[in-house]
Order: sequence, then C-alpha cells, then structure tokens
Amino acid sequence: MLLPFICILSLVVCASEVDISVPGFPEMSHYFGVNDGTIQLTIAYNFIGFCLASLFYGPLSEAFGRRPIMIIGNTLLLIGSIACVISPNIPFLLCARFVQGIGASTSAVLVFAIIADVYQGKQSIKIISIMNAVLTIIITIAPIVGGFITEIVGWRGNYGIVAIIACLSWGSIILKLPETITSCRTVILKPVVKDYVKLFTDGKFLCVSIIPSILYACYLTFITAAPFLYQDTFKMTLRLYVAHQGIIVFSFAIISIFAPKITSNLGSHFVTILGLSLTFVGGLAMWLSVSISANTPNFITFTMTIFSIGFALCYPVIFSSSLEIFPEIKGTASSAIMSMRALICSALISISGYFYNDHIFSIGLLIFIGSCIGVILYAIWKKFLRH
Repeated sequence: MLLPFICILSLVVCASEVDISVPGFPEMSHYFGVNDGTIQLTIAYNFIGFCLASLFYGPLSEAFGRRPIMIIGNTLLLIGSIACVISPNIPFLLCARFVQGIGASTSAVLVFAIIADVYQGKQSIKIISIMNAVLTIIITIAPIVGGFITEIVGWRGNYGIVAIIACLSWGSIILKLPETITSCRTVILKPVVKDYVKLFTDGKFLCVSIIPSILYACYLTFITAAPFLYQDTFKMTLRLYVAHQGIIVFSFAIISIFAPKITSNLGSHFVTILGLSLTFVGGLAMWLSVSISANTPNFITFTMTIFSIGFALCYPVIFSSSLEIFPEIKGTASSAIMSMRALICSALISISGYFYNDHIFSIGLLIFIGSCIGVILYAIWKKFLRH
C-alpha cells in the first residue's frame, strides 16, 4: 500500500494549497498594502500555471515515464511553495504562485493514471474511492486549519504548511515512487494536437465539460472573496468567518461523498436536474440578497450552501459523462478538462477581484450568471443527445 500512500500525499498538496491560504487574505492585503482584488490574483495566477502545464504532463509521461515527470513537477511545486513563504512583495508572490500551479497540476493529472497502471478492477475502484474520500476531508478542513494558522502564526504559516507537505511528498516520490509504465512510447506532436482539436471543436464535449468547470469556478470565486466579505464587510472575527466557511465547504464535502449513492437511487438525470436547479436558486438568492434587504452573513452562507449542495450533486454525473464522449482518448480529455477548468477559474476570479467592492452584489451576480450558463449548456447537451 506504499504506492497509494505516495499518491495520496501528493494529492494532499494539490487539494490544500488553494483553500488553506484563503483565510490569510485580509492580513496579506494589509501587509503588502494592496487592494483585495490583487490578493485574489494569487489564486488566478496559480490556476494559469495549472492550466498551461496540465495540457502537457499526460503526453510527456507517456513519452518519458510517470516517475521522471512526477519528480520534475513536484520539484517545481516545492520550489514554488518555498518561494511563497519567503515572498517579500506581491510580484514575487504572484510568480511563486504561478510556479506552484505548474507543479501542482502534475499530481492532479498523473496520479490517477499511475493507479490505473498498477491496479485493475475492484482494487482500482477501492483505492480511488479511498483517495477521493481523503481529498474530500482535506478540502473540508483546509480553510479551518488555515484560519487557525493565520491567527497563531500569520499568513506565511499557511504557505509554510503547504511547503512542508510538499517537501514530504517530494521526498517520498524521489525515494519510493516506482515507474508504473512498462514501456514508453514515442509521442508525436501532430496526433496529440489533432486530439485536442477534436475535443475543443466538438459541441457535445464543450457543453458537458464547461458545466462542471464553470460551477467549480463560481464556487472558488466565492471562497476566495469570502474572507474579505465576512471579516472586512461584516466585521466578523477570524474564527467566526472560519465557522461560516466550514459550513459551506462541509456541505459540499458531505454531499460529494454520498453523491454516488444518491445518484444510484434517484437516477442520473433527476440528480443532475436537481443539482443544477439548486445552483440556480442559490446564485439567484445571493444576487438578490441586496435588493431584498437580506444581505446578512447568515443568509449569504445559507445561499452559498444551497449552491454547494447542488454543485456536489451534479458534478460527478456530468464529469463522468464528459469522459465518455471520446472513450478512446480519455487521458487527453481529462487533461483538456482540467486545463479548461483552471483557465475558467483564473478568469472568473480575476473578474471578481476587479469588480469586488466589499459587497456581495458582484460575486452573487457572477455566481448567478455561471449557474444560468450551466443550465443552458445542459439543455443544449441534451438536445445534442436527442439528435
């Protein structure tokens, strides 16, 4: 079981490096003397690096092996993580986050391929289920842990924890990660480009892959703006903000764990419709909260919880459907989806940071628009299927 442990440890860094840093955003804004939107760019730059790199790691691992690519990528992740801790100014921090994103995408792209190389059938399903459960727990506790670290050590402490875990992961990969493919194949650029063109010009694939990507971007946009909204606008203490953030993330995590069972009982179509409806209702309620004089932290948390539950319900169904459109190039499709998701996240977080004015209106509007796009694209996708 050493290989699954190495894989899980490398994924822990990827799963925590964004969420754990968020509670320290207000302190970072004051420390560097910049506005809230500039601090949110640390997430956007991270996702730009993730987006660019994730397109290449899959093909490169086929050509040179999983192990060397994992070593190179996780070395970049470690360097970026250490650079975040010692950042003397914002430009340096943004560059560090960019490098960190390039490194973080390695494990996100390759870990499940490594498991598929070694394990088959029920054993593979069991290990992937364990990995997903661990990741869900990490995503749930990361902002809570980040809040307490910020209170005790300060914002650099959050990046320090990520650097320590990245160092442990890097060491385990160097010392114990075996090569999991028996023979490397020559990767010819033209067929790879042809596969990506095939994916990005197919209407069905674009519709079904953009839906979870844009909903995830909406979710992350709120998460990155939340510390400023709760602590600066609503004047909450750090601990109270962490409690509200914990409710939102916990609701997403719990529904994610039970989503497969819910889907098997209620059917994928019903669960998808229910999930998209909840994201629409949550986004609309948040956007209208200013108009109906419900702009309170409790109501905002309630509406975002509704959105998160809906997203967690429909995400697994839609994501698996996106991989089944071109089953012969699942690896390339997965890389394309991860890259697209990172690009959309980066764009939405940047837009949110630019227009954010210490109120929920602009964030709610973005989330509402994102949920509308999700519903429209699902309707278009179903139309494709009927024809």
